[in-house]
Amino acid sequence: MKKEKTMKLSLPEEELMNPGHLACQGCGATLAMRYVLKALGKKTVLCFPACCWSVIDGPFPYSSLDVPIYHCAFETAAVSASGVKAGLEMVGDTETTVVAWAGDGGTFDIGIQALSGVAERNDNILYVCYDNEAYMNTGTQRSSATPWGAWTTTTPVKHFKERPKKDMEAIMAAHRIPYIATASVGYPEDLFKKVKKAKDIEGTRFVHIYAPCPSGWKSRPEDTIKLSRMVVQNSIFPIYEIEWGEEYKLNIKPREKKPVNDYLRIQGRFRHLTDEEIAFIQEQVDKNWDRLLKQCEAN
Repeated sequence: MKKEKTMKLSLPEEELMNPGHLACQGCGATLAMRYVLKALGKKTVLCFPACCWSVIDGPFPYSSLDVPIYHCAFETAAVSASGVKAGLEMVGDTETTVVAWAGDGGTFDIGIQALSGVAERNDNILYVCYDNEAYMNTGTQRSSATPWGAWTTTTPVKHFKERPKKDMEAIMAAHRIPYIATASVGYPEDLFKKVKKAKDIEGTRFVHIYAPCPSGWKSRPEDTIKLSRMVVQNSIFPIYEIEWGEEYKLNIKPREKKPVNDYLRIQGRFRHLTDEEIAFIQEQVDKNWDRLLKQCEAN
C-alpha cells in the first residue's frame, strides 16, 4: 500500500478565527486577522475601534475569534491597547500581547494622535493597521491612505483623489520606535514571520498590512491574492522593515519590477484613468522605490 503524501504546512494549523464571521467575499482584512492570530497565539487581546472588523467579528454576544476583544472609540485604538496592557501588568500578566487592530481610517486619520502619543512614550503594544485604502465600513469614503487617482464615494470619477497616499512608515520612523514592518496578505509567510518577531520585541511595534477590499475597489473577490502579490511585484507597496527609525531592510525585491498598468486595470476604482495619468502613477512609484532602495542600501 502506498503511503499518502502529507503536505507540510508553512503556518501553524491551529485556527483562532472561526467560520461564521460577517466579512465580504474576498476580504483581505479577514485573511490578515487569520494570519496574525496564528503568529500571536491565544495569549492575545485585541482592541477594535470603529472599522470593518468591529462588524466582521459578529454581533454581541457572539464572536468569530477565540481571543478577548475590547471595542473602543474610533480615535482610541492605540491608547486603549496601552491601557489594557498596563492593567494586565498590574495584575501580574506580562505575557499577553495587546494589539491595537485598526483600519487605515482609524490609523492614518482619526487615530493618528493616539498612535503618535503611544509611540512617543514607546508603550509596550503591537499596533496593526490593515489597509484597504478607504473608509470601507461606512461605504468607501476617501482616507489619507487612498492612493492618487482612486475613485471613492467622496472622490468621484470627475474629482478623483489628487493627493498621494500618506507615508505612515516615515511618520512612525520619526518616532524612533523599535520595530516597523509592512506586509501583504499575498505573502502570508512573510507576514507571519514579522508578527512573530514583533511579538518578542518590547515597546511600540507597528505592522502595516496591505488588505484588498473587493467591494470598495470594484475588483473580483477571487483577485484578492492576485492583487496582494501584484502590488508588491510592481513596488506600489514595498515589503520592508525599519528598526529604531533608522535601519531599513528590504524583505521582498522583485526580480523584475512589473509595470503598474495591469494592477490598476483590474480594479474599477482606477478604470477612469487615462494612459497619461497611469504614466504619472508609474513615475511616482519609481521615485518612491528608488528612494527606498537608497535607504536600505545605506544600512
